[in-house]
Amino acid sequence: MESSLGRTPGGRPTVYGRNGVVASGHYLASEIGIHILRRGGNAFDAAVAAVIVLQLTKPHQNGFAGENPTLLYCARRKKVHALSGHGPAPAAATLERVSSLCDGLIPPDGFLPAVVPSAFGTCMYLLKTFGTLSVETVLTPALALAVDGFAMAGDLSRTIAAASQRFRTQWPSSAALFLPGDEVPAAGALFCNPDFGHTLERLIEAAAGKDRETGCTAAADRFYRGDIAREIVEFIGDDPAALLTLADFAAFHPALETPASITWRGMDVVKCPTWTQGPVLLQSLNLLQSFDLEAMGHNTGDYIHTVVEAMKLAYADREFYYGDPDFSEIPLERLLDPAHAAERAGLIADSASLELRPHGYAPLSEFGSVNDLDETVAAGPHHGDTTKLDIIDGDGNAISITTSGGWLQSSPVIPGLGFPLGTRGQMFSLQPGHPNCIAPGKRPRTTLTPGLALKEGEPYLAFGSPGGDGQDQWALQFLLNTELFGMDLQEAIEAPTFWSQHWPDSFYPRKCEPGKLLLESRIESTAIEAVAARGHHTVRTGAYAGGSTCACRRQQTPRGVLLSAGASPRLEPAYALAY
Repeated sequence: MESSLGRTPGGRPTVYGRNGVVASGHYLASEIGIHILRRGGNAFDAAVAAVIVLQLTKPHQNGFAGENPTLLYCARRKKVHALSGHGPAPAAATLERVSSLCDGLIPPDGFLPAVVPSAFGTCMYLLKTFGTLSVETVLTPALALAVDGFAMAGDLSRTIAAASQRFRTQWPSSAALFLPGDEVPAAGALFCNPDFGHTLERLIEAAAGKDRETGCTAAADRFYRGDIAREIVEFIGDDPAALLTLADFAAFHPALETPASITWRGMDVVKCPTWTQGPVLLQSLNLLQSFDLEAMGHNTGDYIHTVVEAMKLAYADREFYYGDPDFSEIPLERLLDPAHAAERAGLIADSASLELRPHGYAPLSEFGSVNDLDETVAAGPHHGDTTKLDIIDGDGNAISITTSGGWLQSSPVIPGLGFPLGTRGQMFSLQPGHPNCIAPGKRPRTTLTPGLALKEGEPYLAFGSPGGDGQDQWALQFLLNTELFGMDLQEAIEAPTFWSQHWPDSFYPRKCEPGKLLLESRIESTAIEAVAARGHHTVRTGAYAGGSTCACRRQQTPRGVLLSAGASPRLEPAYALAY
């Protein structure tokens, strides 16, 4: 029997500690994060080590040539930063050239959607600027796993099986790695990636004998301006769709940015700027302040309807206004203005809206992709996924990373390196004048959206979920669960979720299904029937089908600071650890 808040008997416990907590998409990454903290490293050292382990152990959800947008609170600086963690389009990626190489939408795989790999450079910048340990110390755990092997999780085995025919017929380098003996490795099989291990050895070698800052710079230089970049460019060769050059690699440098934030219920909720979808969570929170959600009750028909309609308005603004702020004037201050939210909240009626209603535009009753709003694009396969990492240490440093891209199913493995390129460029628009329209050196608007919350200037929560456009929908519900309904972290994470597919999807083929609302089957039937009666197109899903939130929390107690963490059971290997 389920409790009134949706927690099932036998659910995972929230874990507690005083010195550090780690929640991630794979238990080995969480274990390595705790190991680094125990060695005296801080949250940022642990984050770099854990991210590299995630890239090795979950290559279907993130990769060494992918992306890792990051939010961090540095206790020494007493400041929150957004670390871009996202590579730009190649210099050759003009609208005209890319449009000539595809048919209306940038494809989800191959070399055309490849942007400059940002993940490793971001890790080295993080370690150099905020860490305390050496490159060798933080990379060695992943190196050992790559060489000695680890037990493959079931979701990775299933992804390899789904892509196996393509590997055999088109991508022999991927087949060589992921189909040993021409067989799909079973769940639990020992899996090794010696080429990836050798890549890490080369990067450790570049940093050897140097202090941490110089070593981080040397390792990044070897990747972006040395032999590794050359091998990547040589591999993609003269394919007409391969736009990346050595000059693109050499020009890449991560950067710290001012994050977006609002004040909500006495805390500062922080997200990355509009080169991510992150501000939709902030807009949704602002919109919902016009409603008494607690009085409605958790996951009742009234509650679900109101939250979904608020998200529809926020995501409509995302479609029309979000993009790389280095290239477009984004009216984020206006979009996050509480007065703007109060005005927009007046659009929420008793019945479900089947329109796309961005601020300042006439409502669209028929809408498809952001590239062609007059035609709904046919459905197609969804490529890739994402994973998550959150850490808070005993000194009050906090970090939230959403790591993704470089998926094994979207691009062939580069021989000798052990990883494929990313395909994040598929998220660019090809609509001239759109804030997310492709341009040389521009970052595509990504779904990747880490989250932080602060109370009285101190870190309180690090949180987020993988899952494309669902990421901020599930993160929003997590926050409402903890702050409105008093759930502990694990209870808030495991509580039944719902999510909309009303607006154009961020991924190829940009499908949208106006009014479609998916709900985990653990939500009460009476609530599902109530939202259906309001005009939502409801689909009941599996009991644990929506979201895979990870979270860490830091709380002041009468006896001092207490840390806690939780991780969703929805994806097999996600775990939280504490000490």
